[in-house]
Amino acid sequence: RRKLRSDVAAAFPNLSAEQLAEFIPNKEELNVIKIYAHKGEAVTVYMNHRNPILFEVEKALYPTVYSLWVYPDLLPAFSTWPPVLQKLAGGADLMLPGVVVPSSGFPQVEQGTLCAVTLLGNRAPVAVAVATMSTAEMLAAGMKGKGFAVLHTYLDHLWEYGDKSCPPTLAPLVPDCAAEEGVGDEEEQEGKEPVNSSPPDPVQHVDIGDLSLKEQDTCAEPLGEEEFHEDRAAEPAENASTEDQQQPEDNRTPQEQMDALFNQCFFHALKCKVKKSDLPLLTSTFLRSHMFSCCPAGQQLDIKKSSYKKFSKFLQSMQNQKVLQVKELNKGVESIVEVDWKHPDIKAFAVPEGFSSASAAQDSKNEDREQVYHAPEIIPVYGVSTRMVPLFQESGHRKGSILSGSEVRNIIINYVKTNELVDESNKNFVKVNAVLCDCLLDKSEQDEISHLQWDDLLSRCLERLQPLHQVTFFGQEPVVRKGNIEPINITIAQRSSNKKVTIIKNLELYGLDPQCVANTLQLKVQASATITAVPGAKDRVQVQIQGNQIHHLAKMLLEEYQLPRKYIRGLEKAPKLGRKK
Repeated sequence: RRKLRSDVAAAFPNLSAEQLAEFIPNKEELNVIKIYAHKGEAVTVYMNHRNPILFEVEKALYPTVYSLWVYPDLLPAFSTWPPVLQKLAGGADLMLPGVVVPSSGFPQVEQGTLCAVTLLGNRAPVAVAVATMSTAEMLAAGMKGKGFAVLHTYLDHLWEYGDKSCPPTLAPLVPDCAAEEGVGDEEEQEGKEPVNSSPPDPVQHVDIGDLSLKEQDTCAEPLGEEEFHEDRAAEPAENASTEDQQQPEDNRTPQEQMDALFNQCFFHALKCKVKKSDLPLLTSTFLRSHMFSCCPAGQQLDIKKSSYKKFSKFLQSMQNQKVLQVKELNKGVESIVEVDWKHPDIKAFAVPEGFSSASAAQDSKNEDREQVYHAPEIIPVYGVSTRMVPLFQESGHRKGSILSGSEVRNIIINYVKTNELVDESNKNFVKVNAVLCDCLLDKSEQDEISHLQWDDLLSRCLERLQPLHQVTFFGQEPVVRKGNIEPINITIAQRSSNKKVTIIKNLELYGLDPQCVANTLQLKVQASATITAVPGAKDRVQVQIQGNQIHHLAKMLLEEYQLPRKYIRGLEKAPKLGRKK
C-alpha cells in the first residue's frame, strides 16, 4: 500500500497530501484484481469501496472515471459533444473534429500526455485517453485526424466492475455564453476579455469542412447539430446526405442497428468483394478482410452488440436462408464453401452511397496487400474428466468444466489446505487421502505411495485432466477445441528430376488463408505456388511451393505474422547458408 501511494504521488503530482491519503486510505479495505483485455494484455485493477479507482497496464497507472468524478481536475480535460460518448464506449478513439474548442483555448499537453474527456456542459470526465499529438500539433493540423487514443470509458467493462453509477453534474470552470453576458464585469476583473469583444482567432474559431465551432454556436446548439457533430467526430469527411440516411436508425434499439449493419456489410461483401474463385473461404477471413472493409465510415462492426452474439450464429442464420453454405473443413475451423449469388437478397441489395463497384473491386485488391494479420491468442486449458470429478466437485466444478492451468493449481492448493493434507513434518509433501489416491495414483501405486511432493501432485493432476486449447481470433469470440493445437507443419519433399518442393500444412488453424499465403510466397520468392489437397484427409488443403523456401517462410511467419516459434514445426530443415565448395 505504501508503494502504491508513492507510485500514485509520482504519477499524479497534482494531488495534495490530504487528497493522496483520501485516495489511498490506510485502514480501509483495498482489493487488487487482475483482468485481461480483449487483445490479451494483463490489467491490474485496484478496488476501493467496491469501485475500481486505478488500473495498471505495463507498469503505468491510470485513474478510472470513478476516481476522476471525485478529482475532476486530476488530468487536463478536453470536451466533446454528448452523442460522441456512444462511439467512445463502443471502442472508437476520439477524433479531433469531435473536440469542442473552448474560448479560453485548449490545455497545453504533449504527445503521450494522459488526459480526461468530458462532455460539453459537464466537467465530470467520461473517458481516460492518451493524446496522440501535442496541443500545438492539433491546431497546426487544422483539428483533423485522431487526437486521443481512448483507454477506458464510462459504460465500458471496467466501469461495470463498480457500482455502475452515472457521472455527477459538475459545472464547467469556463462559463458558457449566457453566463458570460451576465458577468462581463467579473471577467474583466479576472483579466479575461468578454468573448464578443475579442476578434476570432484560430483557437476560438475552427472551421471543420462546412462546420464552424464558434462561441455563439456552442451556447444554443440544436439537437440536429449535436448529431451532426457526432458523425464529424467519427469521420470528418461524412456528408450531410449520409447523415440523413442514418437518422431513421435512431428510432431502433442499438441491437437492431447492429443487426442491420451486419446484414448490410454481409450482402455488400458477397456482392462486391467475394468471387467464386475465393471459395472455400475461411469465415474469419471473410469477416476480417471483406465485411470490415464494407462497414460505413464512422461505424464499427461488433458481433457482441448484435442479437447473434457470435459470428458463427449469424452465418448459421444466413445458411438457413440458403444464402450460403458453411462447412467445418478443418477441426474447429469453419469455411464458406458455397454462395448462391442468384439469391433474391443478394440480387436486390443496393450498394450504399459512397461505395462503387469499381472502388469495391479496387479495395478488394488492396485488401490482400494491406490487411494486417493478427496472430490468434492460444491458451492451453483443461477439462475435468470423469476420474477427476471427486477432486474438483468441492470447488463447484463438474465433468466438462474448462479451467486454465493457474485455476487448476489454485483449486488443488485450496483442496489440500482445506482438508489439512500438508505434511506437518515436511511442508514440501502432501498426504494422500482417499480422493487423491483414486484420482492421481495408478493401481500399482495405491499401496506404496502415502505422500506426494507438491510438484508431483500438480503435474499428475494436469496429466489426468483432458487437454484442451482456447483460440481467440481477432474480433471473434474464443473457441475451445479438444487436444493440443497442431503446429504449422513444414516439410521438404522430393519430386521428379531431383527437384524439391516446400509443403505447408495446418495454416487454417491459425486463421491464415492458404491461398493468400501461397500468393504472398509466390511474389516474395518468384516461384510457382499451388494449393493441393492433403493426401488421406478430406476437405483439407496444403500450400506447395517450388524449392526449399523455409528461410522466406520463417521470416514471414515469425516476423510479419508474429506467430510464436513453438507453433511452427520444420524450420530446422532450412538450407544451410555457407560458402560453396
